[in-house]
Amino acid sequence: MSVVRQLLCGGENYWLTRLVLKRGLAFVYFLGFVAVIHQFKPLLGEHGLLPVPLFLRHVTFWDSPSIFFWWPKDFAFDLFGWIGIALSLLALTGLAERFGNGVAALTWSLLWIIYLSYVNVGQTFYGFGWETLLLEAGFLAIFFGCRKTTPPFLLILLYEWLLFRLMFGAGLIKLRGDPCWRDLTCLNYHYETQPMPNPWSWYFHWQPEWIHKFGVLFNHFAELVVPFAYFAPMPVSGVAGLITLFFHGWLFASGNFAFLGILTLVLAFCTLSDSWLRRVVPVKPPALTPPGRAYSAILLGLGIGVAALSFYPIRNMLSPYQEMNASFEPLHLVNTYGAFGSITRPRYEVIVEGTDEAQVTENTRWREYEFIGKPGNVMRTPPQVAPYHLRLDWLMWFAALSSPGEQPWFISFLGKLLENDQAVLSLLRTNPFPDHPPKFVRALLYEYHFTTPAERKATGAIWKRTLVGVYFPPVSLENEQFRRLVNAITGAGE
Repeated sequence: MSVVRQLLCGGENYWLTRLVLKRGLAFVYFLGFVAVIHQFKPLLGEHGLLPVPLFLRHVTFWDSPSIFFWWPKDFAFDLFGWIGIALSLLALTGLAERFGNGVAALTWSLLWIIYLSYVNVGQTFYGFGWETLLLEAGFLAIFFGCRKTTPPFLLILLYEWLLFRLMFGAGLIKLRGDPCWRDLTCLNYHYETQPMPNPWSWYFHWQPEWIHKFGVLFNHFAELVVPFAYFAPMPVSGVAGLITLFFHGWLFASGNFAFLGILTLVLAFCTLSDSWLRRVVPVKPPALTPPGRAYSAILLGLGIGVAALSFYPIRNMLSPYQEMNASFEPLHLVNTYGAFGSITRPRYEVIVEGTDEAQVTENTRWREYEFIGKPGNVMRTPPQVAPYHLRLDWLMWFAALSSPGEQPWFISFLGKLLENDQAVLSLLRTNPFPDHPPKFVRALLYEYHFTTPAERKATGAIWKRTLVGVYFPPVSLENEQFRRLVNAITGAGE
């Protein structure tokens, strides 16, 4: 059998692999569109924190291709979100594949186009590496064929190449970044300072130091050595895949990383063939037909295209100035990845407060706004929210590492709180002013640390915090300068 024929038709032993990959990707798409329905309008709708219509005035379609260039309305944001949910369920249940390659490819194409449309207008709220990762993985799924078609081995290789770039890129950026990755101390801080701790992060943080050091060594092994084995024949690739599954399972258990963890777990299955998966998923494949000429030509074109577009990610990985997460073209087809090149220490949190008093004095009583996922109340254990993505909570972590001027959405967020905007308040856990808007809001910066086991036993608190200073001074809508700033960011009054 020629090499080309092997690439196109040599995937008979990857039918279950394809099944797991497509069902897993469909589930991640579903999560993404559920977040769209609940969060997109408050964050990016016509009256959101960073309105899409205002953003579209400053970019061209070719810079950020999106269907919302023609219809930047809240109704459209909802409509296509629900269409995305319906399509992801079609793919998740396998109904789309019962009608042949054409319907399957159309379903996955629409999923990719619609999600791309949200990402390309999502600005900072969609500026996460796992957005491009889902788009790249979802684009490849368009060409996987239906359940009765022989899985193209070329697609398995392309998924392995994607997984390699994800893992190896993350490993390289750590070696080039924070010295704690080289002296093996990063995990002394990571579990406490990561963007979104979960209920078990406290326990991970207080493991013995030798476990932390071993964890860093294992991280380097899993990200810098193991990825080269993805391309080896079974069972070597399978062992590499199991190591990757264990590694990201550990990350999933130790913190909230939105859908990055589950998406990487799904991608890791590309290294496992049916000979292993059949022991867990005892499903017998139907009679398979090889790809026809047109399908084969499309697959070859895909392979050549990915190879050509891989130039920039490879150059980025080899560069001493490696970018952490970057897409080199607006369709997010072949991207570069990396995470946690630097570890923050200590942890800072922005705590937003409001008051209904007419004047601010030294004796003013302030009440805190509580977020769903991010730390606030020192007595509250961080919840498990992953694989769901709380976009506002994540941005609050970045806000604590920068100034308000670098986060214009934060200023409009304060304006929405002063209006008691119900859409934005729906993204929070509690609203201390349910009956009327506050007169003033402000933001304070605190330094947070996990309590020690003895402190937690004595007080019940999981956090302890120390006031650092004022992050944003008290403001009201009666402040003309503040109101103009909010209007400039949101386009209100135009």
